[in-house]
Amino acid sequence: MTVRSWDLTALLNAADPDSTLPERNLWLVRLLEWLRHAAPGDAQDEGNPAPSGTPLPLRRLKHLLNVLERHPDHAQRFAGVIAGVWTELDAVSLFADVGFAPRTALWGEFLSRLRRRVLPASADTRQLSELFELLFPDAADEAWLAAMDDELVRRLGLLFAAAPVERWRREIVDGITVLVSQVRAAGFAPAMRLRMDAALQQQRPFQSLVSAWEGVERALRDPGNPRRPLTPALQYLRGLLDRCRSAARSVPGHLEAHGVSVDLIFAVEQMLARIDRIEALLACLLSPDPGPELRRLTLTLVREVHERRSIRTLFAEHYSLLARKLTERSAETGEHYITRTPAEYRDMLRRAAGGGSVIAGTTLGKFALAALGLTAFWGGFWAGMLYALSFVLVHLLHWTVATKQPAMTAPALATRLRDITRSVTRDDGLDGFVDEVAHLFRSQVAGIVGNVAAVVPLVLLAQGLGHWLWGSTPISAAQAHYVLHSLDLLGPTLLFAAFTGVLLFVSSLIAGWVENWFVFQRLDSAIAWNPRIVAVLGQARAQRWAAWWRANISGLTANFSLGLLLGLVPAVLAFFGLGIEVRHVTLSAGQLTAAAGALGPALLASGDFWRCVVAILGVGMLNVGVSFYCAFRVALRAQGVRVSDRRRVRNAVLARLRQSPRSFFLPPPG
Repeated sequence: MTVRSWDLTALLNAADPDSTLPERNLWLVRLLEWLRHAAPGDAQDEGNPAPSGTPLPLRRLKHLLNVLERHPDHAQRFAGVIAGVWTELDAVSLFADVGFAPRTALWGEFLSRLRRRVLPASADTRQLSELFELLFPDAADEAWLAAMDDELVRRLGLLFAAAPVERWRREIVDGITVLVSQVRAAGFAPAMRLRMDAALQQQRPFQSLVSAWEGVERALRDPGNPRRPLTPALQYLRGLLDRCRSAARSVPGHLEAHGVSVDLIFAVEQMLARIDRIEALLACLLSPDPGPELRRLTLTLVREVHERRSIRTLFAEHYSLLARKLTERSAETGEHYITRTPAEYRDMLRRAAGGGSVIAGTTLGKFALAALGLTAFWGGFWAGMLYALSFVLVHLLHWTVATKQPAMTAPALATRLRDITRSVTRDDGLDGFVDEVAHLFRSQVAGIVGNVAAVVPLVLLAQGLGHWLWGSTPISAAQAHYVLHSLDLLGPTLLFAAFTGVLLFVSSLIAGWVENWFVFQRLDSAIAWNPRIVAVLGQARAQRWAAWWRANISGLTANFSLGLLLGLVPAVLAFFGLGIEVRHVTLSAGQLTAAAGALGPALLASGDFWRCVVAILGVGMLNVGVSFYCAFRVALRAQGVRVSDRRRVRNAVLARLRQSPRSFFLPPPG
């Protein structure tokens, strides 16, 4: 018999206070399933339509209470099962554990949630927290529990009268004791303590928390003793809890300035949730009518049970601050890639030409690696190292590779968008943002033009020099024909170009994460003030090295990781049977130029060549467009920009493009 095929009569007949605890637990689970799901032909559901949209579980609960009130023998067995379960189960786990992670590490909680989703739970348990998750597995349970009226709560409470009141009060007290100890321990954790506001810590709220709760507990045990009044002790405890909450909330402010740790953010969230739980349990314990407070606590527990199962919610909440910090760090770097004046535009062309000259050498080096006939992995590895060293050299020489710009400039643009969308009536702010879009697009065009304008003549020069020295070009005819085939517009080149745009975006994320880690671990301070490093380098040089690494860690990581991604990812995907390659506009332009130099001027009359030329234009657009789109979307979410504001901005950009298309390609005269 399946769970949903149980009818009420069979369930009530199966209620046995003398059965084993697992059997009684399972009976309660089946009863809650019966409340949620109507079996075909149930008279109480078909003959009694819901008044004003009453949820099905409440209709069935009312029917259950009516039956129990008409049949005292069923009611007695029902109450006996409830009292026996409550007596034998440990309720402290429900009050102190539900909704909280056993570990403060985010990835440990991820594995715990994954286990909860994959592995089945057992009704053979003495932990009320585990049974609670079996009783309320549906996310809709919170809604129908919240819809209970006071009369229904009162009638339901009569069935729990057999459960000893002093037991649940004692276990609430024990639950608060556990939570107070956990909050105090978390407040003393070094990672947390060192990042709390110093002024708030001087009040020593965590040190006094346990003794304050012990004072309340003594007053609760002896309420008639005038030497132990409850109200002052309770006010003192609640004041300490408020100060602990303020101290915990000061941690993210420190992280904003000095680097983000998702584990610390998670620990702060857990501490704040435990403080809220202590307040809720105190309300249940001290209220003269605890029914409404217990119902409110139950709703909270049901909601937290389902939030605890959600893996998406876990990462969405705790990576939001990290995403914002990464985009802000990228925004700082991205400002260097946006040109606004004719002088800056010319400087971008010059720096892009320098980058193109390095990429010309990278192109020839890639052909040399291909001639070695290495295995797929080692060929990808050494190609990645070649790309990485080339990109790092470009960075160190303060030149630029055009495709590195979008992932860095998008967060800078999103930061401005956040500022101007705070007031929807300020058109001057919107016009300024559209100006930034035009500056950015123009900078991308200058970067690509400068890269390609340098790589094409330098590769041709290398071809001619090789022919003059050795009588043949460095690129064989077979390699040239392979290039024409791989870059053909009719092939998967544009798909590969879009995939390369994703890798460009991923490299910017890696760079932001590494820079955040560098700042959070205070490695710049370690380089400047570590005794051994200072002894070797000297104080002045150590401080210069610290400043240099702080300024360049993001750029070095972005360029090195991009090179390895371009080389290794296709090799790894090929191992799994996915024949995906990369198409980088500057490298592709250099490869096509090398192929033309190897096959001679006759190639210019070939349709294959011109299809490749058109394909390279598409590669440039997709490299830039996809990486910019990915970075811009992440930045918009991290900055909290509304969808309506995005639509308003998009319309303004399109209007500017129609009115002044020149501004997107050339700098203003002057």
